Amino acid sequence: EPRSPWCCLAWTLVIGAMNSLVFLLNLLLLFVIFTIVLLPTIVVVYFGFQCHSQVLHSSARYCKSILDDNSSSALIILGFVIMSPLLVVAMAIYCSLARRLRLLVCFQPYSLAVYKGGRWCRRGEGAPCCAGGCNTQLKAWV
Repeated sequence: EPRSPWCCLAWTLVIGAMNSLVFLLNLLLLFVIFTIVLLPTIVVVYFGFQCHSQVLHSSARYCKSILDDNSSSALIILGFVIMSPLLVVAMAIYCSLARRLRLLVCFQPYSLAVYKGGRWCRRGEGAPCCAGGCNTQLKAWV
């Protein structure tokens, strides 16, 4: 049966807050994984730009003794070349973790706010955030 307008509004806010929290959790997980996996690229490109004479031209000792403009350019190019495979690795790790933790299933439909007696998960989906008794078999493409 349909909920009253105020109850529907309250449940809409609760479901919206929960969906926003799940979205922020996904975003945080994505940011942490990409930062860790892309750290070699970030370091290599940073040192390449820092020691190049036409970009930042740092007066650090390693820039004067080890890195000249040619080696700085090589570091910049190397950093951008190794970025592509590391992006693929980072996305594969994120997708694997999101599937294992079932974070994408935790988003709830707004129809739960409209009708009484709705379940916290749809039939055939299981997740830690759902009510007990859901099916644990989950396909990523469903």
